[in-house]
Amino acid sequence: MTTDTVDTQPRDNPGSHPEPGLLDNFREDIVHVQPTLAGMPVLWVRRERIVDLLRHLKEQPAPFNMLYDLSAVDERLRSHRHGLPDSDFTVFYHLLSVERNEDLILKVALREDDLSVPSVTSVFANANWYEREIWDMYGVGVSGHPHLQRILMPPTWHGHPLRKDYPARATEFDPYTLTVEGQDVEQEAMRFDPEAWGMQRERDGAEFMFLNLGPNHPSAHGAFRLVLQLDGEEVVDCVPDIGYHHRGAEKMAERQSWHSFIPYTDRIDYTGGVMNNLPYVLAVEKLAGIEVPDRVKTIRVMMAEMFRINSHLLFLGTYLQDLGAMSPVFYTFSDRQRAYEVIEGITGFRMHPAWYRIGGVAQDLPQGWEKLVQGFLDWMPPRLREYEKAMMENALVRERTRHVAAFNTAEALEWGVTGPNLRATGCNFDLRKQRPYSGYENFDFEVPLAENGDVFDRGQLRIDEMRQSLRIIQQCVNHMPAGDYKADHPLTTPPPRERMLQHIETLITHFLQVSWGPVLKPNESLQMVEATKGINSYYLTSDGNTMSYRTRIRTPSFPHLQQIPAVMRGGFVPDLIAHLGSIDFVMADVDR
Repeated sequence: MTTDTVDTQPRDNPGSHPEPGLLDNFREDIVHVQPTLAGMPVLWVRRERIVDLLRHLKEQPAPFNMLYDLSAVDERLRSHRHGLPDSDFTVFYHLLSVERNEDLILKVALREDDLSVPSVTSVFANANWYEREIWDMYGVGVSGHPHLQRILMPPTWHGHPLRKDYPARATEFDPYTLTVEGQDVEQEAMRFDPEAWGMQRERDGAEFMFLNLGPNHPSAHGAFRLVLQLDGEEVVDCVPDIGYHHRGAEKMAERQSWHSFIPYTDRIDYTGGVMNNLPYVLAVEKLAGIEVPDRVKTIRVMMAEMFRINSHLLFLGTYLQDLGAMSPVFYTFSDRQRAYEVIEGITGFRMHPAWYRIGGVAQDLPQGWEKLVQGFLDWMPPRLREYEKAMMENALVRERTRHVAAFNTAEALEWGVTGPNLRATGCNFDLRKQRPYSGYENFDFEVPLAENGDVFDRGQLRIDEMRQSLRIIQQCVNHMPAGDYKADHPLTTPPPRERMLQHIETLITHFLQVSWGPVLKPNESLQMVEATKGINSYYLTSDGNTMSYRTRIRTPSFPHLQQIPAVMRGGFVPDLIAHLGSIDFVMADVDR
């Protein structure tokens, strides 16, 4: 295990225009350059050239070699479009370049009577699931897609839920009923058809076995189904099947005020707690033009790193449990209890504090918080060393994990892998260093790296990351800035009660913010953070209202599961179980 000690400089804001010369051959295909608050160029391009343009960007000397996100927007009810190209629906492609440390968003405008885009799976393999998602959620056709069918909704579902004309509340539907005949139809729709996925039923006269792993198997880590094509113990191929945990978080964001949506973010990666609040509130603060005090930044960093440790402890226990070790999960949960005591002592809640606010946090740090946090900081380092000695240095664990389910950096980027799973391949890319946010540039810490990108490295790396999180939290304790716990801004959390009682204007503003919610000017913003499982981001579109017009939640676990077949073909079932444990995913983070 190696550790990066190079002081990585943060990137310059690339602004609204791409690098000169980068797209010279496509000038006629760029129909509009859109200014936004996303912090990266946003270009509208002709649909007919999107595949060639993406291929060109991927083949650059310093390539845009990750399709970070691909989704859509129903533009039909959007009032403030400020000279944007005429469009009923928009499909956007978010590209990321690790070498350049830059991003680029390409948009394609579509008419409702010609709702289709060409598939880009020939350029980026991980476009497969994202293209299925825009078909499922919006009804956007994808010509040339290898297997275009629903991915989050059941195969028998009618309609496309993220369209603006699709109901957003259960009370807008007829009461749900399911007859015996209807149940049979639903069950039959779930039957796996190997030929539909290009699979053979036999080889050399011997039939393959098709086995359902999940959606209720303990090694599936949630409601996740993996259909295996087996030749004995060998995994010939497999098909991940997701959507069992889909709750429509992006749809719910269209019916919640900017403030009231914060608790919903806790339930995305439900082991990440306030880490989920962070990209959302930062994106809203960009839209509102809010700059928070240094104390707020430091408090947010401290609590986010507490949840990183908490999440990694959960990973470590279940990871080793999947390898056959029963005791570790009891030890890690005991340590998580200590972390929760700190979290509860500061926020008042444990698993889902929903504690960050637009412009600050819910309340200031309580009296005695330093002693509470320091007790945890003193407790954890010896425990991490004990985990290494008893678990990661165990000969059986090493035998089960070394060089198992390994992939390199190029393969990781091709599938959109981020976070510890990417850094386990040796790729030094951590947003806290490369693109500091919330004051991370003020902290002294290192980025742990590994080399082999295998099951072992993915486990060991998270222990090393917990050490760095402890290091960050210690700096928060030692250097907590003085000041207020929220910004003095009309769009932030309620103002101090003393001011409300003294100034009628303040009281009126408070009343409107609580009853209606803040009104944000029309614009778009995007914030990416280095979350517990990889890069998580919120792409917000405001239409000058009290709620979001479109909230795109890009989660790390979604592409991580899509990569499973590419990693496991030719492997064995026990290795698959080990790999599933090493990914560190929860299905709420996949399905949203």
